[in-house]
Amino acid sequence: MKLNMAEEEDYMSDSFINVQQDIRPGLPMLRQIREARRKEEKQQEANLKNRQKSLKEEEQERRDIGLKNALGCENKGFALLQKMGYKSGQALGKSGGGIVEPIPLNVKTGKSGIGHEALLKRKAEEKLENYRRKIHVKTQAEEKAAEQFRLRLKHKQDEVKLEGDLRRSQRACQQLDTQKNIQVPRESWYWLGLEEETEEEEEEEKEHDEDEYKSEDLSVLEKLQILTGYLREEHLYCIWCGTAYEDKEDLSSNCPGPTSADHD
Repeated sequence: MKLNMAEEEDYMSDSFINVQQDIRPGLPMLRQIREARRKEEKQQEANLKNRQKSLKEEEQERRDIGLKNALGCENKGFALLQKMGYKSGQALGKSGGGIVEPIPLNVKTGKSGIGHEALLKRKAEEKLENYRRKIHVKTQAEEKAAEQFRLRLKHKQDEVKLEGDLRRSQRACQQLDTQKNIQVPRESWYWLGLEEETEEEEEEEKEHDEDEYKSEDLSVLEKLQILTGYLREEHLYCIWCGTAYEDKEDLSSNCPGPTSADHD
């Protein structure tokens, strides 16, 4: 008796309580969600069945059914064709070269007038063409702006290069003139740093010679051309070759030319 009682489960024990409470987390919530979805789907199906179709939908259904079915003997036009020897599936015409299927029916359901769709199509094409034209004009403007930017950048680079060549020519001129014991340059801007001092003296004296040009009236390129010409004539020196030649014949034979482009 005691053994049988021991074998029976004690419903108040911890093992029985733990087994009953061993429920996975979130499982009741999932069941509730599934049940709610099932009810919602059933309600939607019931609404679709009970919903009264509109007149437009009924007409559309009847039209589709009628177009799907082939013409039968009850149709007067088809009956007349049969009397004249026409058979179902046969092409029209004496030689049988006509159409087999009837001309498709395009039902107009909108309220717009005839030609309205063509008008909308034309307006859409015009709108697309205007958009393409604007894109083309915008692209051309961007390309032109980019080209102008490249030209300005190239011009700036050329100016920087010319100023560097002019400074090199001024240093070379000052060094070569000093080697020949020339104490005063032919022009104040021939030597680097001497032009500013000369301009200050001229401002103090306030004496101007109208027959002679001023250094500030010359561009960097003009100064470079004059100074390199002076170096070639007076000192037989080319700043781009970096060489002082023995005589004019040696200069003309071995130097490519009097400009930077000749040495590229």
